[in-house]
Amino acid sequence: MTGLLEEWRRTHYTKNINVNLVNKEIIVMGWVHEIRDLGGIIFVLIRDRDGLIQVTAPSKEIEAELLSQIRKLKKESVVAIKGTIQESSRAPNGVEIIPNTIKVLNEASQPLPMDPTDKVRAEIDTRLDSRFIDLRRANVNSIFKIKSKMLHSTRTFFEENGFLEVNTPKLVASATEGGTELFPITYFEREAFLGQSPQLYKQIMMSGGFDKVYEIAQIFRAEEHDTLRHLNEAISIDMEASFIDDIDAMDTLEKLVNKVIVDVTVDCKDSLKTLDKELLLCECPFERLDYDDAIDMINSKGVEIEWGEDLSRAAEKALGGMMEGYYFLTGWPTEIKPFYVMPNKKHPEKSHAFDLMYKDIEISSGAMRIHQHEMLVEKITEKGLNPDSFDSYLKAFDYGMPPHSGWGLGADRFTMSLTGVNNIRETVLFPRDRRRLTP
Repeated sequence: MTGLLEEWRRTHYTKNINVNLVNKEIIVMGWVHEIRDLGGIIFVLIRDRDGLIQVTAPSKEIEAELLSQIRKLKKESVVAIKGTIQESSRAPNGVEIIPNTIKVLNEASQPLPMDPTDKVRAEIDTRLDSRFIDLRRANVNSIFKIKSKMLHSTRTFFEENGFLEVNTPKLVASATEGGTELFPITYFEREAFLGQSPQLYKQIMMSGGFDKVYEIAQIFRAEEHDTLRHLNEAISIDMEASFIDDIDAMDTLEKLVNKVIVDVTVDCKDSLKTLDKELLLCECPFERLDYDDAIDMINSKGVEIEWGEDLSRAAEKALGGMMEGYYFLTGWPTEIKPFYVMPNKKHPEKSHAFDLMYKDIEISSGAMRIHQHEMLVEKITEKGLNPDSFDSYLKAFDYGMPPHSGWGLGADRFTMSLTGVNNIRETVLFPRDRRRLTP
């Protein structure tokens, strides 16, 4: 029985085609990127996941029927080409394909909704509306190759350091951190919500004796932001570990960041070159900047902020203009942090919370957690929340909860720092914000 592709199978991706294959017959499969018909010779660029290869069809060497077929090709059609490799100093990788057979696997409609060659620039909304074409662009493709490597490197880091991967519910009965930033849904005869964070479940894992856990999964925030840094569905890289404090948690985070930088630098050279991005290894430990000092620095730049306030966008920009690369903001006021954050014993107005910043963008937030039941109930009440709503969570603190700490790292914002893009929508395949629910 013969399949739809018959005997046709790809033998090489474009990145594997080089002078070592001269005079060899190969099969490539991909999209028609560009066509230049000069009369006596036709040049076709074929694009696959890894790059471009030039197909050269001289009229004196190619049968008339095949030449006619090549002339009828349409941009972005999917094709398979069988041909012989020969050297060409002007072609990508120094080689080209002299075709002997072409199979059109699917013809693209014309005109295209946008230009994937980047000769005609498209705005972000046009690009996202036609994401299936946008993803074919080399720079966009490079962003997701880097993101894929970052996620793989992250998992490897956790596994090599004794963490267990867990999967927590995304349908929850109450808010994780309080507030109104929740998406309500109908859950049979009652109301439920999409999860803001796996925070409470990570802590329950500590009571369960798992010791060190991580999760990479979606989180949902019903924030009405419309900025370059916020989405309503995002990927969070979460970690929690027992018998460590906030200093240990920061140490783990900076080691992870540096491992990712090394792995991306080694394995994504072509993608970084396409994006014109150079990654530099960060010296550990990352700089620690106390909240009190940050407030003074921000005010010195003419941006007014009072002690006890969260950082406004103007404050973040002012601070980012004075700081390089990755750095920690520590010693946050207890009042503006979630109920589960451990206050400083000597200075209870301050907490054992930290943010990891990249220039002017927060990419991670973490802290040592409260592990005593009574204190936790007290803090929940102080935040204007009802402890009864957290009953199943609080039970875990009655029967031997160890001291523990952790953090959540925004995978999409982290990708921004690795790729140099300034809009978080660029780092998500199909972003969800307050205006976009399709495609």
